[in-house]
Amino acid sequence: MLSRQAITEKLASLKSVRAINDEVSFKHPVGLSPIPAAVLIPIVHRNGKLSILLTKRTAHLKHHAGQVSFPGGRVSEEDNGRQFTALRETEEEIGLKLDESSLIGTLPEYDIRTGFRVTPLVGWVESPFNCTIDPYEVESIFEVPMELVLELDNYEVSIDSSGLEARYYYRLPYRGYEIWGATAGMLRNFASTLMEA
Repeated sequence: MLSRQAITEKLASLKSVRAINDEVSFKHPVGLSPIPAAVLIPIVHRNGKLSILLTKRTAHLKHHAGQVSFPGGRVSEEDNGRQFTALRETEEEIGLKLDESSLIGTLPEYDIRTGFRVTPLVGWVESPFNCTIDPYEVESIFEVPMELVLELDNYEVSIDSSGLEARYYYRLPYRGYEIWGATAGMLRNFASTLMEA
């Protein structure tokens, strides 16, 4: 099993905060000012096993309604950095109270077609812990086993050809949950980082 220290060291070894290049990456056009956002990728340590905690958003939200996502959101003017945003949003959405000592690293920024540039922060959560979801924003929470996340062959590339141009995106099927788009892309970046020699 990967340890907290091993994951921290892998994340610290990243040489840049640019998105990992692959056939699915999207970058905002030069001159556009993306909306800054931050999410938390919570690694749950329970009984010697690791998993990633995810949320399913409610269907009425303006952005990414009904989708599987990480806790997080838009950076507010009052926020003192991306770490603060990720921790604040995590507490607001799922009632999970963490502090900066729980954060073990940062992944490359991830651009989303809806106009956001997301900074993914990786956190370590020891079980047991309590969550109280905000029913306005979050329909449910669930966990995905780390071994599933780390196996790059589990990620499928899908295509959306309904618009003017074809859009490619990642999918990570898991027990009826549709993990796709930016969430699957960030998980794949996370897996690529940890699995590099």
